[in-house]
Amino acid sequence: MNWRGFAPPLAFIPPLHITIGMDRDKLFKLLDEFKIETPSWGYADTGTRFGKFLQAAAASTIDEKLADAGTVNKFTGCCPTVAVHVLWDFSMGVNATATADIAKKNGLRIGSINPNFFQDQVYKSGSVCNSDESAQQHAHRHMSDCIAIAKAVGSDILSLWFADGCNYPGQDDIVDRKRRMHGALRQWHSALAPGMKMLVEYKPFEPAFYHTDIADWGMAYIYAKSAGPKAKVLVDTGHHYQAQNIEQIVAWLLDEEMLGGFHFNDRKYADDDLTMGSIDPYAVFRIFHEIRNAAETHGKDVSQIAYMIDQSHNLKPKIEAMIQTVTTAQELYLKACLVDRAKLRDAQARQNIVDAEECLRSAFGADVKPVLIEWRKSRGMEAKPMEAYRASGYEARVAKEREAARAARGASSGSSYA
Repeated sequence: MNWRGFAPPLAFIPPLHITIGMDRDKLFKLLDEFKIETPSWGYADTGTRFGKFLQAAAASTIDEKLADAGTVNKFTGCCPTVAVHVLWDFSMGVNATATADIAKKNGLRIGSINPNFFQDQVYKSGSVCNSDESAQQHAHRHMSDCIAIAKAVGSDILSLWFADGCNYPGQDDIVDRKRRMHGALRQWHSALAPGMKMLVEYKPFEPAFYHTDIADWGMAYIYAKSAGPKAKVLVDTGHHYQAQNIEQIVAWLLDEEMLGGFHFNDRKYADDDLTMGSIDPYAVFRIFHEIRNAAETHGKDVSQIAYMIDQSHNLKPKIEAMIQTVTTAQELYLKACLVDRAKLRDAQARQNIVDAEECLRSAFGADVKPVLIEWRKSRGMEAKPMEAYRASGYEARVAKEREAARAARGASSGSSYA
C-alpha cells in the first residue's frame, strides 16, 4: 500500500530488535519486581447476565482455583498471589488459615480480599449507601468477616467495589448516600490491622442505571482521602467511558500518592472484561509509561502498586487466557521501561512534539520477546510459557478429574457467578 508520505498507523510499525547491553541487569531487576495477581474467579465457570458457559477444566472449588493459579505462576514466574472473593471462595465455618495452607502448597500466597456487597437480596437498594439500616448492618458484618479473613490468611489488601447506586431520579438522596459511604469507609479504616490497606474502586455505571455512588476516580479519591492514610484508589481499566484518558488519571493519582493498584482487563464498548491488551495494547503501554515516568522522572515510589487482573474468561480456556494476559502484561511493562526518558525530556523542553512522541512509539514498537526469553531462562523457567503449558497436558488431566469430582458430589452449575 502506498501511504503517499503519511506516517503509517501503529499497527504497521515494524518491531525494533533491541540488544541487551549495559541495561540488561536493570531490565531483569524490573522484571523480577513486576508481580501481577490473578483472580480466583478467573479460573471458574463464568458468563454474562444471561447465563454461564461451562468448561470441563474450569475450577469449581477453592482448592482447584488455587491449583490453577499455582500453575500459571509456575509457567510465568510473576504471579505469586491470588485474589479471593469472600462468598465465592469462603463459606461459613471454613477455616481461612487452611485455605492459606493450600495456597502455600501451590507455591502461592493469598493476595487481595474482595468483599461481596452486591449479591445478597438485602442489597437491592445498595449496601452501606442504603437508607435501610438492616442492609447497612449486613454490610458491616460482612466487612468485619472479610477483615478477619484477611488477618487469618496474611493478606494486606482489601479490594472494595460497590454496586451501590440508584436506577431512577428521586429514588434516594444523593448526598445522604455519600455521607453513609463516608461513614462506612472511616469505620472500616479504623478496623484495619497494621500494614493493611484498602483500595476503593469506582465505576461510572452498572448495575445502577441512573447514578452510581462511586462513579469516577475523583469520587474514589475523596472517599479514600477522607477515610485515612491506609486507603488508596483502585483503577479498573474497564471502568471508564470510551473517551476517557486513563493514563492521565494514573499520572494524577501517582503524583498525589493515592494510586493503590489496578484491576487489569480490556473492553471494546463498556466493562467487557476482555483479556488485557486484546483491544488496545498501546493504551496499556501508556499507563505503564506513566508509572515508570513517575518513578524515574519524578522520583515517586511505585513499588507498592498492586497489579491485579480482573477478567471473565467466558469463552477462552481459563489458564491459557490467564497466561496470555500475564505475558502480555510483562511485554507491555518492559516496553514502557525502554522509553528513553532523557531524550523524551529533551524533546519536551524543545517543544518538539514529533520527537517526543517518537520516544514512546519506538519503545512500543520494540521486540521485547527475546529479553523475556533470556530472563525466563536465567530464572530456570520455560522460555515460552504458553507452549510449555500446552505441552504439560494439565488441562486435559484436570478436566477429566474435575468432571468426575463434580459428578461424585452432585454439583450443578448453580447461580453463583464464580
